[in-house]
Amino acid sequence: MAISVKLEVFEGPLDLLLHLIDKNKIDIYDIPIVEITEQYLDYIRQMETEDMNVMSEFLVMAATLLDIKCRMLLPKEVNEEGEEEDPRAELVQRLLEYKMYKFMSYELKDRQMDAGKSFYREKHLPKEVADYKQPIDYDDLIGEMNLQKLQDIFKSVVRRQEDKVDPIRANYGNIEKDEIDIDAKTGYVEEYIRQHKTFSFRELLEKQNSKMEIIVTFLVILEMMKTGQIDIVQENIFDDIIITSKEAQ
Repeated sequence: MAISVKLEVFEGPLDLLLHLIDKNKIDIYDIPIVEITEQYLDYIRQMETEDMNVMSEFLVMAATLLDIKCRMLLPKEVNEEGEEEDPRAELVQRLLEYKMYKFMSYELKDRQMDAGKSFYREKHLPKEVADYKQPIDYDDLIGEMNLQKLQDIFKSVVRRQEDKVDPIRANYGNIEKDEIDIDAKTGYVEEYIRQHKTFSFRELLEKQNSKMEIIVTFLVILEMMKTGQIDIVQENIFDDIIITSKEAQ
């Protein structure tokens, strides 16, 4: 009789790696890559999912771990400053960032739960209080005021308002709203992709004429990536993003 095993559900490969590190009480700055890789691959073998997007994320991390494992067996590379480079450094940095964002999400969730326990009573005033209006004694209000004093006060107020006017900014023209036709921009990007097939994301953005056009172009690229019309690759952090049309593959 087979024994059923229930696996824990993780939000992604980094979440699984953090779990393995915490479970084995490992120093995150000195990860035993061989041991962690074996445990990670054991979990991958037991996974049962039909969602290829989820499986692909875990498989990419598995390939990354195997690559680091192989590089650990080779002589260490030396950087320009003469220091030995640790193949695990980039992975450690990603884990630390993920751990920080995960703790922040827990903090925000706790605050949301605490806020959900707060209730506020709606404002309510008795009708007598809401309808009450303090009587005005016009004789006491005006006092010794006459037309000459009113004119002096009016001139003083006008003079103060004129002093508030900036002689430089007051002459600026109206700022016109920068409106972008999303459908037209989508057609432009699609035509650009048909002509170039593979191109740099930076090159596409440099051809835009305004900040608003850059933002709209970025949104169009995200939508096309979501619908599977293009592939996006960035080999390393801060490298240029390369976009490839699915029709060119």
